[in-house]
Amino acid sequence: MDAGSCNACSAAGAPLMKFSLGKDFFGRTYDRLSPASDQSPKWYCEPCSMMKNLQRDFRDIRAEFDKLAKGQASALSEPEAKQRAQLRLNEIAAIAGTQAAGSSLLSSTDVKQLIEQFHARA
Repeated sequence: MDAGSCNACSAAGAPLMKFSLGKDFFGRTYDRLSPASDQSPKWYCEPCSMMKNLQRDFRDIRAEFDKLAKGQASALSEPEAKQRAQLRLNEIAAIAGTQAAGSSLLSSTDVKQLIEQFHARA
Protein backbone atom coordinates (compact mmCIF):
# COMPACT_ATOMS: atom_id res chain seq x y z
CA MET A 1 0.00 0.00 0.00
CA ASP A 2 1.23 3.50 -0.76
CA ALA A 3 -0.15 5.70 2.02
CA GLY A 4 2.21 8.67 1.73
CA SER A 5 5.55 8.51 3.49
CA CYS A 6 7.15 6.25 6.07
CA ASN A 7 6.39 7.38 9.62
CA ALA A 8 9.93 6.46 10.73
CA CYS A 9 12.30 7.64 7.99
CA SER A 10 9.94 9.80 5.86
CA ALA A 11 10.77 7.85 2.68
CA ALA A 12 8.16 8.54 0.03
CA GLY A 13 7.16 6.61 -3.06
CA ALA A 14 7.93 3.18 -1.59
CA PRO A 15 5.35 0.58 -0.64
CA LEU A 16 4.35 1.00 3.00
CA MET A 17 3.20 -1.62 5.48
CA LYS A 18 1.31 -1.76 8.74
CA PHE A 19 1.51 -4.76 11.01
CA SER A 20 -1.49 -4.73 13.29
CA LEU A 21 -2.21 -8.33 14.14
CA GLY A 22 0.13 -10.92 15.49
CA LYS A 23 1.92 -12.22 18.53
CA ASP A 24 4.48 -10.52 20.72
CA PHE A 25 7.89 -12.05 21.47
CA PHE A 26 6.42 -14.21 24.22
CA GLY A 27 3.57 -15.49 22.05
CA ARG A 28 0.85 -13.25 23.46
CA THR A 29 -1.71 -12.03 20.94
CA TYR A 30 -1.97 -8.34 20.15
CA ASP A 31 -4.49 -6.55 17.97
CA ARG A 32 -3.91 -2.95 16.98
CA LEU A 33 -6.84 -2.96 14.56
CA SER A 34 -9.23 -2.30 17.41
CA PRO A 35 -10.34 1.34 17.14
CA ALA A 36 -9.68 2.04 20.82
CA SER A 37 -6.02 1.04 20.56
CA ASP A 38 -5.15 2.34 17.10
CA GLN A 39 -6.39 5.91 16.75
CA SER A 40 -3.46 7.04 14.62
CA PRO A 41 -2.11 4.20 12.48
CA LYS A 42 1.50 4.40 11.38
CA TRP A 43 2.91 3.12 8.10
CA TYR A 44 6.47 1.92 7.48
CA CYS A 45 8.69 1.20 4.49
CA GLU A 46 10.22 -2.29 4.38
CA PRO A 47 13.49 -1.49 6.24
CA CYS A 48 11.66 0.49 8.92
CA SER A 49 9.04 -2.24 9.20
CA MET A 50 11.83 -4.69 10.06
CA MET A 51 13.18 -2.24 12.65
CA LYS A 52 9.67 -1.78 14.06
CA ASN A 53 9.43 -5.55 14.60
CA LEU A 54 12.82 -5.52 16.34
CA GLN A 55 11.68 -2.57 18.45
CA ARG A 56 8.54 -4.45 19.49
CA ASP A 57 10.56 -7.53 20.52
CA PHE A 58 13.03 -5.32 22.42
CA ARG A 59 10.21 -3.57 24.30
CA ASP A 60 8.55 -6.91 25.14
CA ILE A 61 11.82 -8.30 26.51
CA ARG A 62 12.64 -5.11 28.42
CA ALA A 63 9.18 -5.05 30.03
CA GLU A 64 9.56 -8.65 31.20
CA PHE A 65 13.12 -8.01 32.40
CA ASP A 66 11.91 -5.00 34.40
CA LYS A 67 9.22 -7.18 36.02
CA LEU A 68 11.83 -9.81 36.87
CA ALA A 69 14.15 -7.17 38.36
CA LYS A 70 11.30 -5.97 40.59
CA GLY A 71 10.55 -9.50 41.78
CA GLN A 72 7.24 -9.64 39.90
CA ALA A 73 5.93 -12.55 37.84
CA SER A 74 7.72 -12.53 34.48
CA ALA A 75 7.88 -14.67 31.37
CA LEU A 76 11.67 -14.52 31.88
CA SER A 77 11.36 -16.59 35.05
CA GLU A 78 11.45 -19.62 32.77
CA PRO A 79 15.09 -20.49 31.86
CA GLU A 80 14.14 -21.36 28.27
CA ALA A 81 12.37 -18.02 27.74
CA LYS A 82 15.28 -16.16 29.27
CA GLN A 83 17.78 -17.91 27.00
CA ARG A 84 15.57 -17.24 23.96
CA ALA A 85 15.32 -13.57 24.94
CA GLN A 86 19.10 -13.27 25.31
CA LEU A 87 19.61 -14.77 21.86
CA ARG A 88 17.02 -12.40 20.38
CA LEU A 89 18.69 -9.41 22.03
CA ASN A 90 22.00 -10.44 20.45
CA GLU A 91 20.27 -10.69 17.05
CA ILE A 92 18.64 -7.29 17.56
CA ALA A 93 22.01 -5.75 18.53
CA ALA A 94 23.69 -7.22 15.44
CA ILE A 95 20.98 -5.98 13.07
CA ALA A 96 20.63 -2.57 14.74
CA GLY A 97 24.42 -2.18 14.58
CA THR A 98 24.36 -2.54 10.78
CA GLN A 99 22.03 0.43 10.30
CA ALA A 100 24.31 3.09 8.77
CA ALA A 101 22.56 6.17 10.16
CA GLY A 102 21.02 4.39 13.09
CA SER A 103 17.30 4.13 13.49
CA SER A 104 14.84 6.46 15.11
CA LEU A 105 12.92 3.33 16.14
CA LEU A 106 15.61 1.49 18.08
CA SER A 107 18.75 2.60 19.89
CA SER A 108 21.61 0.10 19.65
CA THR A 109 22.92 1.65 22.89
CA ASP A 110 19.69 0.70 24.68
CA VAL A 111 19.92 -2.85 23.31
CA LYS A 112 23.55 -3.21 24.45
CA GLN A 113 22.63 -1.85 27.87
CA LEU A 114 19.87 -4.44 28.31
CA ILE A 115 22.24 -7.22 27.21
CA GLU A 116 24.70 -6.07 29.88
CA GLN A 117 21.91 -6.07 32.48
CA PHE A 118 21.01 -9.63 31.48
CA HIS A 119 24.64 -10.71 31.92
CA ALA A 120 24.94 -8.94 35.27
CA ARG A 121 21.83 -10.75 36.51
CA ALA A 122 23.02 -14.20 35.35
